[in-house]
Amino acid sequence: MDDFGNVTIDPYCTGKPPLAIDIILNLDVFGIVLYAVLTVMALISVLVYMEEAVYIYKKIPGPKKTAIMWVNGAAPLIGTTACLGMWIPRSTMFTDFTAATYFAIVIHMFLVMMIEECGGDEGFLKQCGKNRLKISTGPCCCCCLCLPYVGISRRTLFLLKAGTFQFAFFRMVFTILSILLWTNDNFDTANLSITSAAIWINPFVGILTIISLWPVAMMFNQTRGLLSSKKIIPKFVLYQLVLILSQLQSAIINILAMGGNIACAPPFSSQARGSFMNQQLLIMEMFIVTLVSRIFYRRRYEELGAVDEHEEDNMDNAKIQLKEDGVQWA
Repeated sequence: MDDFGNVTIDPYCTGKPPLAIDIILNLDVFGIVLYAVLTVMALISVLVYMEEAVYIYKKIPGPKKTAIMWVNGAAPLIGTTACLGMWIPRSTMFTDFTAATYFAIVIHMFLVMMIEECGGDEGFLKQCGKNRLKISTGPCCCCCLCLPYVGISRRTLFLLKAGTFQFAFFRMVFTILSILLWTNDNFDTANLSITSAAIWINPFVGILTIISLWPVAMMFNQTRGLLSSKKIIPKFVLYQLVLILSQLQSAIINILAMGGNIACAPPFSSQARGSFMNQQLLIMEMFIVTLVSRIFYRRRYEELGAVDEHEEDNMDNAKIQLKEDGVQWA
């Protein structure tokens, strides 16, 4: 407030995010250490994923390999984009779009991975074709317990894949559209007026996200018992954790920042500081998720229902012994 009683607003609190050079020149000792540690975390995540990707590429056949590499790359990529956004604050919109578009593809690939772990479309239909699919699951219909079970067929499988693929496709389309509108000053994530494109695009993307998560939940409920030996439950937990941290956490922090609940700290405005805090959290969280994911994804893969050689030998010996006992009794 000035001498005349008027409220003055710090230009830093409403201005654009600072330039990268301004960040570097204003770093103190703590800031240098923090940036260095977080950058090393993001770099280690990428190196761990690269080593894991080489292992998966060499050891796992066919489409399963592609799906696993896509799903396993979510945490390292989100951590890397967060690191780039931390160093270059004005690139935050583009790094967020990159991470969101990649994770939209990951949702589809996680569904494909579960199907491939069952032996592909044919293997899944062979093992689960006689069962019925429960559709009263989250996030769409978890409260609609009266919904009937549906039969599992090729058409059902196609609809499940279409439900996740639509989000991967439209998320990319809306990302490109948002960037084009941004170049014409028609898209601003901070502008929530009725004339802003963001207020129309973001809710629609949210609806598509919920629709795409529904087929994954249905497929997981159907296959979690069948794929328990493939560690599908911890893999699903990690997938859900990345979803919550990268989407829900970011949305909550952005809403708090736009509402002025996060104080500005020059040279960061309130919204830029909220993004900065979210990026720091994401780098640390995705680093931990990457290390934990390595435990469940970098392992020996066997076809579902495969019998170990020693176990097969023991079964053959048991059969021979039973035959000998039968001859002696005779």
